[in-house]
Amino acid sequence: MPLQKLQFKPGLNRDQTNYTNEGGWYECDKVRFRSGYPQKIGGWLRYGTFTVVGICRQVFNWVTTASDNYLALGTSKKLYIEAGQILNDITPIRQTFVSPATNNCFTTVNLSKTVTVTITAHGASDGDYVTFSGAVAVGGITATTLNTEFIITLVSANSFTITAATAATSSTSGGGTGITAAFQISVGNDNAAYGNGWGAGTWSRGAWGSGSATPVVTSQRDWFLQNFDNDLVANIRNGVIYYWQYSGGPSTRATPLATTTIDSVAPADVPTQAMQVLVSQNDKHLICFGATPYGGGSFDPLLIRWATQDQPNVWTPLVTNSAGFLRVSRGSAIVCAVATRQEILVFTEGTLSSLQFLGTTDVFGIQELADNISILSPRSVAVVNNTAYWFGHDKFYAYGGRVETLPCTIRNHVFQNLNYAQADQIVCGTNEGWNEIWWFYPTADSQVNNAYAIYNHLEKIWYYGTIDRTAWSDSSLREYPQALTATYFTGAVSGTTLTVSSVSAGILTVGSVITGTGVSTGTIITALGTGLGGAGTYTVNISQLVVQTAMTADSVIYNHEQGLDDNILPMNSYIASSDFDLVDGDQFILTKRIIPDINFAESTADAPEVTMFIKPRNFPGNAYSNTETGAVIETSVDIYTDQIFMRARARQMAIEIESTDLGVQWQLGSPRLDGRPDGKR
Repeated sequence: MPLQKLQFKPGLNRDQTNYTNEGGWYECDKVRFRSGYPQKIGGWLRYGTFTVVGICRQVFNWVTTASDNYLALGTSKKLYIEAGQILNDITPIRQTFVSPATNNCFTTVNLSKTVTVTITAHGASDGDYVTFSGAVAVGGITATTLNTEFIITLVSANSFTITAATAATSSTSGGGTGITAAFQISVGNDNAAYGNGWGAGTWSRGAWGSGSATPVVTSQRDWFLQNFDNDLVANIRNGVIYYWQYSGGPSTRATPLATTTIDSVAPADVPTQAMQVLVSQNDKHLICFGATPYGGGSFDPLLIRWATQDQPNVWTPLVTNSAGFLRVSRGSAIVCAVATRQEILVFTEGTLSSLQFLGTTDVFGIQELADNISILSPRSVAVVNNTAYWFGHDKFYAYGGRVETLPCTIRNHVFQNLNYAQADQIVCGTNEGWNEIWWFYPTADSQVNNAYAIYNHLEKIWYYGTIDRTAWSDSSLREYPQALTATYFTGAVSGTTLTVSSVSAGILTVGSVITGTGVSTGTIITALGTGLGGAGTYTVNISQLVVQTAMTADSVIYNHEQGLDDNILPMNSYIASSDFDLVDGDQFILTKRIIPDINFAESTADAPEVTMFIKPRNFPGNAYSNTETGAVIETSVDIYTDQIFMRARARQMAIEIESTDLGVQWQLGSPRLDGRPDGKR
């Protein structure tokens, strides 16, 4: 029998049975297709040495007229601007207290790092951030130690505690009469939470200690970020609009738009609450999707308001300006809005509308494009070549002039293994260097994004895999696509020693804020032990006892498509075919060898290697048995293992290619199988 060339259809298909998909690919992880052939995806390297406090849900890149390349990041705890690998905290200040409210507000306890701060009606919550300045030494704790940022813990109406870097040498009160306490906006939730239990409902409703009758949803913190010329507009989903002015420099904090004077123009009638802000760049209008009405009133989740042209803080509609408003006619709430080349797409939970600049006295007009559609997350849509693609409740959609269901060969794989309770985490981004649209989502057994689905819009194929990412930016303004992940790990704390057994994503470093079940609020890594970012020991600032549990730490940025590995670790990559027959009918096949066809171009390892598997079985319902394996190793450029002897006998079989080493890049061509019919039993 002649050698049998093995050629498979590009893309993955999980919507048919393994055997029905004969001639196709059935499983993969960290593999993409180029010109129809599978290869390992590009690697990623950490960007910068800093960490980003909180879970980052939104990033936005823009370049100013002075060529400053800025990256804005909105997390569950902070708002940042990064430039040149320098991270600037621009988190807005909620309230500032000065003398006499702060006079001698510090109380120390001998030999303790815990400092009690007394400020009447401070309004802070557990986990919030406060920055002190102007304090003098108290109880042996120096002024330098006190005049910095702290995480607030053990909150009561008029006091809270902070943890100093050094212990006090006496029990006393003081700090002076020149103290300024600047409280940042309250931190948000890392993930959505659901509950009927004690404390879930409104306080004082129902019997004491009873749960909420209606399940209460506590949403994760989402930011929306846009540039208005050189400046940054930011809002917390269903919250306040903030404005950062470029003229103040990258370390200047953002301020509420409602109190911000811009180019000597005072603010007027700025919405006090907005679901999402977006800049219509062609005509320079700042638009709110979901807003409080002009003249006051309750938040309207279907109201669209816009500021006058070129003045983002003036929202008073007048005959002499272009400020105005209109309302989406159907739906219960706007989920998100996305700008395309000629229109702004407005999604509710069940409709899609088009908002267009008219240039008349009406300024903007809206038209419904489709109903009976769905969108699962406000960040689950991306636009490529003026076509929008998004993640619906049970299917993928595309709009390029009309709404269509996007054919998907991994639909069951995605939607039957999806944690709908954490669907707000789903994030979509493009990887235009490879003509790809990526969706990151949480599987049914995960509370965080741990998987991805990719649609190659040029080749119109799908593939999937596993990865932890919470935000993504693919900008032509930076060399590589950039993504963020929180640091997820398993650890335990005894005293001030954190022992980490494994890290599944991210990197631990000095300054990382640790959260998890039983972990004290404000726990921070202060020193490295045997751990250097991964498993090992670390010193934390608060003494406590926590049994081994899943924990989360700060986020890190990665440059994707840089290098070949998972930062400094090997990237495990594989693809497996569906079952195939070499001959039709009921005959068995006896294989003797496989002739590899592998390209190791771009590998940096001295002897890059992949493993090939032959997986035989007699019936589709059987488990694979007696799997044969062999290594393909490149010894010099384009010179690699010429044949692998694999002896297997079965009615049907599949092949698999896997790499697990550092510095390996591979592409599979058309391997050939040497086999022959071998009877009928």
